[in-house]
Amino acid sequence: MVDVAIKILQKNGYRITKQRQSLLKYLSGFRDQYVDITTVDEYLHQLYPGMSHNTIYRNLKEFDEMGIVEQRTKNGSTMVKYQCDFVHQHHHHFICRRCGQVQELKMCPMDFFAEQLPGCQIEGHHFELYGLCSKCASLVKNSKK
Repeated sequence: MVDVAIKILQKNGYRITKQRQSLLKYLSGFRDQYVDITTVDEYLHQLYPGMSHNTIYRNLKEFDEMGIVEQRTKNGSTMVKYQCDFVHQHHHHFICRRCGQVQELKMCPMDFFAEQLPGCQIEGHHFELYGLCSKCASLVKNSKK
């Protein structure tokens, strides 16, 4: 899992430091859920007390630009998750609003919107669905009985 990210870093001329390896290993545990970057920062400070906040945030920004992590904002906080599909980096998600589980969606809805905007040039998009995953929906349904 981390091997693909290391290859991407090397391809882009980055050194593979033990701090970056630790960051990648930690983030790889978040393929199906976003984690707040302050939590990532706190974790790395436990391992490397001398590592600056700027270094951690810069690495996360660079990882996002290279497609190693996916980033989103929730309630004013920046969150990241490890890339769930290195082969098809353009994809969308369903995010459970109760447990935070992320499921990859295989279809992109842009063709539908492009047809409704003749002559327009779409330059980007971000698409996420929110609701309850099957496990949480079942728990909520059973708690109402």
